[in-house]
Order: sequence, then C-alpha cells, then structure tokens
Amino acid sequence: MTRRTVVFGTLMTLVLAAATARGQFISHDPGVRVDPPNTPRSAGDPIAGLSDAQKAVFVAGQEDFAEEDTLASGLGPRFNHNSCGGCHAAPAVGGSSPAVNPQVAVATLNGARNVVPSFIKANGPVREVRYKFKPDGSRDGGVHALWVISGRKDPDGTDASGCPITQDNFEQQNSRGNVIFRIPTPVFGLGLIEAISDSTLLANQQATAAARSSFGITGRPSFTLPSPSANRNGNDGTIARFGWKAQNKSTLLFAGEAYNVEQGISNELFTQEREEHPACQYAAVPNDTTNMDGATAADVLSGIQKFAFFMKFLAPPSPVAPTASSTRGRALFASTGCALCHTPTLKTGPSNISGLNNQDANLYSDLMLHAMGPGLADDILQGGASGDEFRTAPLWGLGQRIFFLHDGRTSDLKEAILAHRSAANSRFPASEANQVVNRYQNLGEQDKQDLLNFLRSL
Repeated sequence: MTRRTVVFGTLMTLVLAAATARGQFISHDPGVRVDPPNTPRSAGDPIAGLSDAQKAVFVAGQEDFAEEDTLASGLGPRFNHNSCGGCHAAPAVGGSSPAVNPQVAVATLNGARNVVPSFIKANGPVREVRYKFKPDGSRDGGVHALWVISGRKDPDGTDASGCPITQDNFEQQNSRGNVIFRIPTPVFGLGLIEAISDSTLLANQQATAAARSSFGITGRPSFTLPSPSANRNGNDGTIARFGWKAQNKSTLLFAGEAYNVEQGISNELFTQEREEHPACQYAAVPNDTTNMDGATAADVLSGIQKFAFFMKFLAPPSPVAPTASSTRGRALFASTGCALCHTPTLKTGPSNISGLNNQDANLYSDLMLHAMGPGLADDILQGGASGDEFRTAPLWGLGQRIFFLHDGRTSDLKEAILAHRSAANSRFPASEANQVVNRYQNLGEQDKQDLLNFLRSL
C-alpha cells in the first residue's frame, strides 16, 4: 500500500466513526466478497460446453500456469516471479494479485542474491515495474524485471553462482519519479473477450456516441496511430484488447509476452533472451518450444499455447444472486453514466467452441482506450495508447478483487472510483470520467451504498 492509501484509509475510518457516533450513515466499500461454504466456486472453472479434448487441454494449461519454473527450465536471468499462477492467484488461479505477495519469498529463493525494494510489500500487491524514460531522456516504457538469478542454486543442482548480473537500482529510479507500477490483470473469460468481433465493438461505440458525448466521454479502439488517420493494429487492421493499455491482440500474444517478460522464459513468439549474458544461461534458447514428439495434443503444445488455451477456456467469474440493494445499484450504475464505458454485455461472434459461440459476455467493459486524466496517467506510451490512456477494465469478478487500478494503489473501492476524476494540467487533459464521478458523488449515501453493493456482487 502507498502512504496515500494508508492515510486515506485512516481518515475514512475516523470519518465513519464520527458519522456513526452522530447516527449518520456513510457509504463504505463492503470489502472482498467471501462466498458461503458449500456453494459452487465463483471463479476458476472452465466454460461450459467444452469437448473432452478441450477439457484435457484446459487442465494441462491450468497445471502449466500454476507450475513454478526453475533455472533448468529457463527461469530468468531477469524475472518478476517464477510462475503465472503465483501472481494471477486471487480468488483462484487466473485471477489478480493475492493478499500475500509471493514476490517477496522468491527474491531470495534457493540463495538468490536479491534485495527487496521498498515498494514490494509482503501484504501486496504483486507489482511489475516500468520506467518512463531512459538515462538519455528518451522514452522507455518497458518492463524492468525485479529479480536476477545470481547466486541461486536449485535443488536439482543447477547452480547460478557464476552469474554476475545485478538488479537495477530501483530505489534510485523511484526517487527520481521514473518508476510506475502495474498489477496483474485477471485472465478470467479471455476467450469470450477474444471472440467479440471488431464490428461489435465499433457498433457499441456508435450506439452510445450521443450519450457519451453528453458526459464528456470519448474513447477509441486500440489502434496504432502513425498518422492522423488510424491504421488500426499493426498490419492486419484489427483492434487489440488485452492488457492495461489494450496493447496485445490475442491470448497467445498475451501469453508469449508475459512468459518472456515476467519469468524470463524465451519462447516461439519471443525467441531471444532479455538478458543474454553467457554465464547466466542454463537452458537452450528458446526455453519453451512445441514438443513434436508428444503423445497427446496437450503434450505437443508449448507452454504459451497451453497458457493461451487455459485463458481462452477459463470461464468468467459468476456474480452472486441480486439483492434489493444491488438491484438498485445496478440501475444507478447505468443512470450515473458508469455503463457508458463499462458496457455490461457484449455479444461474441460465431465460434467452433460452443462455450464461446454467440454468447453474452457480461464483462462490463467497452474494451476501448479512454483518457483518464493526470490523476491516473502513468506517462507510458504503449501500443496505440498515450500516457493518460487505459483500456476500460472489465469488472466481472470485481467482488473478489483485492487491489484496484492499474498500479494497485488502493484496496478501497470508493477510493478507486474517486481516482477516476482529475482536472486537466499542463501535460494531460481532464479525465473523461469527471462528470460520471461527479454524479456518483452527488448521490445520497444510501444510493452510493447500493452502487457499491452492486459492484461487489459482480
């Protein structure tokens, strides 16, 4: 947690206590939802309608997603964690940051010589570090891995004591204001998101154009913009939709990049090592490849293919049954304007996977980029997104999410809502969400509570 979050939480506690003493009700975040025992779990299962072969690939992908990589399998030489599932853990494998940050333990696992930076806390969130600028003042924006394998010796005898590389000086970069953070995005329901056609996304934009304009909301698809006219995404002319800035086109690209960047595992999409020091290589490059001699489809698939199928077949989280309060909150979610960006439902197109074929995806996102103002701007240019633009985060599963916003700065849902509002400054325009947040602020406390209860029911 940041000092600002701690101070905010302390102030809110005092305000609530004072208001309670006066008999005045103050709305509050109900907190992370805990489902009753002996009920079907709300997240982590495959979508319905998979064939036996597809289920087998889902299980294989789930196991690989949770598996911890080692020196022998290609971990590092620079990395953020040793498994996908360690970071995408809450409330189930495929989710977002857990309450206890696994990065702290892995920093010195098996004798590795890493110092935990001050911004990596045991009580979370899991964080990825990016730098805004390079030492020469040019743009950076890339991921700078937290840990190195130097000094590590794994139980199988693989020994990295001869690897001489060292960590970046994160404290120095952070003191200069050059560090920004990202937390893991949940990967639930990514197959449904991938199956939504571009024409559906653009039609939704067109259908809501007048209403959005009345709220000062614009938004745009994640296009590459080399000229005043949009060239869309790369060579194929389609819309990217995965990641905090909608920088990745597909689940496979998302998996390949993350495996390389977060765990240092080179693969058939990202074939080179990010750190090529010859004394720090303990596996053939690329580390992860297709196994042509595999006995089954799951055995043949490379790790990133298994990850992609796991995410593609992973069901979206299930909301809880509506209450009178959450039903009122759902209506307020629409009337305040929240639903203009957080589109409740988009339809998927035709698919040869029955669970993805012409389905209602209740993702609560338009998958568009929106300018969020100086308050949320991270000054990172990524894909077609500028320094203040972010993809509308899907809200399904919000009820069980622990940390909010791209950098995990808060665990308080009310603070996360208010952070969407900020006035223009000399570098960035005002947030597109300002009018919506103002309308939320003007609600009565019970109405605010109903809206918060609705969000935590998702």
